[in-house]
Amino acid sequence: MKAPAVGPVEAALLAQLAPAVTATVHWLPGGGALRVLEAGAGPTVVLLHGRGGAASSWFAYLTALARTHRVLAVDLPGFGLSSPTDGPLTTAEEAVAFFTAPVEALLARLAPGPVSVVGHSLGGLVALELALRGRVPVERLGLVGAMGLGPEMARKARLFFRSGPERLARALGPWAWARMVPPPQTPLGQRLGALDYELHARPGTSPEVARAFDLLVPLVGEVFHRARQLDAVGVPVLVVWGEREDVLPVSMAEQAARRLPQAQLVRVDAGHSPHQERPERVLPELKTFLDAQPSP
Repeated sequence: MKAPAVGPVEAALLAQLAPAVTATVHWLPGGGALRVLEAGAGPTVVLLHGRGGAASSWFAYLTALARTHRVLAVDLPGFGLSSPTDGPLTTAEEAVAFFTAPVEALLARLAPGPVSVVGHSLGGLVALELALRGRVPVERLGLVGAMGLGPEMARKARLFFRSGPERLARALGPWAWARMVPPPQTPLGQRLGALDYELHARPGTSPEVARAFDLLVPLVGEVFHRARQLDAVGVPVLVVWGEREDVLPVSMAEQAARRLPQAQLVRVDAGHSPHQERPERVLPELKTFLDAQPSP
């Protein structure tokens, strides 16, 4: 299997962000490596992308948040330039550990103090899991269209994921992919769309990623979730959801916000990726949330 490499769209974005944003690959003691894009100084905020994305998917947020924070955007295991770790993959619990444990080990090394964690979709599940496991001192949690809050997922989305988005992107090409997964109709959205296609279509996608994700998202029945543990999340949580969400229903976000002891729900006129579709709406909410003083 060919090793993943930075494509021309991502390379151009990273060149635009340099030298304020640096990219480093960190090798982990238990095996595997994770790429991190880092910028800024101050309280640490960790950004985690969804399936098919990479740390660079947050490029519109990196320098904006870095004005007041140390920002660590991480390629999840098996995505971007990060490698998957070895281990059994036969249960959903093992699958969530596949994505979470390497990030946990990375943060123990890079950010041993309190951190805020913001995750989208699969990255939201990892963010929630970090807070629940308690091995990383999470002080604030941002969940954007996040998996893990409840058992529901649209049938169409399950079929899309099971068919292999990475394989589909390579088979369809950029024009047909953009018809299937339309990017936001803005200049920023077009750049995000080009990056999204490149990240999905690049060679070297790990088969372990698809195996782990399939364990979390079966074709029928409940998707993996932590709804019954949400009342144990003892930190402030910002839940951001699209009103036109077609993957994870808005009702699930509403129920989760009621269960979380310190939750604020922000509903945005967007689909599954409100942070990318409406950054002018989400970024101010996120900055206010991250800059708020902790409660006594």
